[in-house]
Amino acid sequence: MPITIMGDREFENVPSIKSKALRINLNENIYGTFAEIGAGQETVRNFFRAGGASGTIAKAMSAYDKDFSDAIYGVEDDKRYVTEARLKKMLSHEIGLIEERITRDKHPNKLFFSFANTVATIDFAKQYKGHGWVGVRYQVEPDEDYNEISLHLRFHENDARLQQNTLGILGVNLIYGAYYKYDNPKKLLRYLYDHIDKDQIEIDTINFSGPRFAQVDNRLMSLQLVKNGMTDAVMFAPDGNNVLPAKILYKKNILALRGSFRPVTNVNMDMYKRSLELFLKEKKVSEENTEVIFEITLSNLRAEGEIDERDFMDRAELLCSLGQTVMISNFQEYYRVVEYFSRYSKERMGLAMGVNNLVDIFDEKYYRHLSGGILEAFGKLFFKDLRVYLYPFMDPETGELITSDNLKVHPRMKELFKFFKYNGKVVDIENYNPEVLNIFSREVLQKISDGQQGWEEMLPERTAAMIKKQNLFGYKEKVEEKTS
Repeated sequence: MPITIMGDREFENVPSIKSKALRINLNENIYGTFAEIGAGQETVRNFFRAGGASGTIAKAMSAYDKDFSDAIYGVEDDKRYVTEARLKKMLSHEIGLIEERITRDKHPNKLFFSFANTVATIDFAKQYKGHGWVGVRYQVEPDEDYNEISLHLRFHENDARLQQNTLGILGVNLIYGAYYKYDNPKKLLRYLYDHIDKDQIEIDTINFSGPRFAQVDNRLMSLQLVKNGMTDAVMFAPDGNNVLPAKILYKKNILALRGSFRPVTNVNMDMYKRSLELFLKEKKVSEENTEVIFEITLSNLRAEGEIDERDFMDRAELLCSLGQTVMISNFQEYYRVVEYFSRYSKERMGLAMGVNNLVDIFDEKYYRHLSGGILEAFGKLFFKDLRVYLYPFMDPETGELITSDNLKVHPRMKELFKFFKYNGKVVDIENYNPEVLNIFSREVLQKISDGQQGWEEMLPERTAAMIKKQNLFGYKEKVEEKTS
């Protein structure tokens, strides 16, 4: 087999797409259907071409006509076709037909599966790259309940035929991984990109379910998407589950707060409440159309060069428990966050941050990789009439209150800062709670790890209770030491 160089699989023998499809076809027990809508029958084509498909493929179909598709799968409430709900209906319907038409008495060892996708490829004007939902529902043992892997993808190629071909390769990788790599979901995830460059396609949501994935945390799998460079950001709804970014952000007013949130403190929540009050007073901003995002950058999740997944889980859970939507990104610079949001919405946006964060924005060293330097970054950051809501900082040594009026930026940046400040791009949060300004998350962490008293009052009540109940941030170890 050829040696393929692909990220984590560098210098490793990667099976060809044909050999993957052939291995599936030659397994006498794997048997199922393909239902592909919107980009040709590109996945099943690979199985037909590999040979030996007659014992694997029960049916291959593509219900392109909307009326015909509705007659098979039903009408969606939102009248859309490229949705997760549509994918689920396709998988359920096709598995139901297999169970109905193929008796277990005659085929006791068959491992049934249904592969489906519903996709919109690039439009004729090449303005919209396209996206889609892909999934497989399948058995590993004939008497076992079904497992399911579903994912959402975004195309980055500029030709419909190239997108179709990439989709077909991804489909084969998914089915192959489902049957032969299900015992290691992290590897299964990486292998989805076998023979696919990450510039071709982006996977921004993935979910595993069923008996073989009972111990899989889909939020951690989403973290792998960002960690492996498969997407720039993933999101979690207040219920703690994965959510498609487009579903949350589409045509919304967006207010974002970046932080480590380790843990989320009363300062963070005061910044959130006060910035939201100001944001909702802006023109063309309404409460019902506003989404607040708590963002954690990947760089803040690293410990000794590696992502501490347990730490990530704790922070995400604490924020979600407070009813917040969480985004994990690989964006270091703020302008990249705004660019990402602009994919989904052209409405007004805001960023809430502390003084130190704003000073960093005006540091030229973060923009040396841009040909236009800091001016290019600021053009991308503020071109959408974005507002920065600045939360004050109380110097713990001098007691001085730092706001936009007296913060210090590099001398070369003073005039640039004045330009944005006096043009209303930087808005001071004045109605803050002075009693929380002396709270710093690093000190809270130290108190928790040292077994000190009083840290509970620095956090939202629910957060403090969860830290104690779940023994987060070293709480359990210190309690045991004190009682031993």
